[in-house]
Amino acid sequence: MVALWIAVGVLSLAVLLLVCKVFSMQKAAREIAAGFAEHLQSDTNTLICVSTRDRHIRALAVAINRELRTLREMRHRYQNGDKELKSAVTNISHDLRTPLTAICGYLDLLEAEEKSEQTARYIAQIANRIEVLKSLTEELFRFSVISAEPALAPERLNVCRVLEDTLISFYGALEGKGIKPQISLPDCEVWRTLDASALSRIFGNIVSNAVKYSDGDFSVCMSEDGRIVFTNTAHTLSAVDVEKLFDRFYTVNSARSSTGLGLSIAKILVERMGGCLSAQYKHGQLNIICTF
Repeated sequence: MVALWIAVGVLSLAVLLLVCKVFSMQKAAREIAAGFAEHLQSDTNTLICVSTRDRHIRALAVAINRELRTLREMRHRYQNGDKELKSAVTNISHDLRTPLTAICGYLDLLEAEEKSEQTARYIAQIANRIEVLKSLTEELFRFSVISAEPALAPERLNVCRVLEDTLISFYGALEGKGIKPQISLPDCEVWRTLDASALSRIFGNIVSNAVKYSDGDFSVCMSEDGRIVFTNTAHTLSAVDVEKLFDRFYTVNSARSSTGLGLSIAKILVERMGGCLSAQYKHGQLNIICTF
């Protein structure tokens, strides 16, 4: 009988020790999970610490810390390289302005000189290509500035009013292409907390894209929930083109003057302000959908 009670006591002690071991390992697992999540969300060089003395758990923590240090070093290399690339693009696009300005000046002088019809035609082609190069340089500069994440200044805005102002500013460009836009705006005001300059740039880039690709029509439909659909017929586009419209530097074959930077910038700004920008292509019509 005494032996039985001793056996029961030993077994109970073993169970108690096992339960304590399990609870200790569960606590260590939670500590590792919390420490891992913290390292992924913030740039910290602190180590994951565990309260257990179990050698297997501690070895796991050491291995995770080693990989986290490697990940942190790779993250820093990527961030530094990304900053250097953006700085290089900004500097290059800025430096290109000086020779382009000089070239434009010499072209103006050439146009004032007497020249044959063929020479005049060549000069006109050169001037046209120079304008495309200037446009690309400006887009490169704007993209490098936008992608560097400048601080936004959100304020309470009437999105309808900003959209109206943008459409009015493009009246001349639309009229020049013979486009009579169809505009449908809600009767009520749609208020959102957004950056005014960024919102104007978003709408401007989208409308500019429509001017480039439209086959003669353009419509804007805005609903009370803040969803705006920009639509134009574009038979020269394809489903593949539309999928890549927001890609950086993607060029549509039918519009070599377009680099994709305008819509790429728009998408970056929309997402930075918590919105969504997407494209659809159905029955020859391109729909750019912007939602805040």
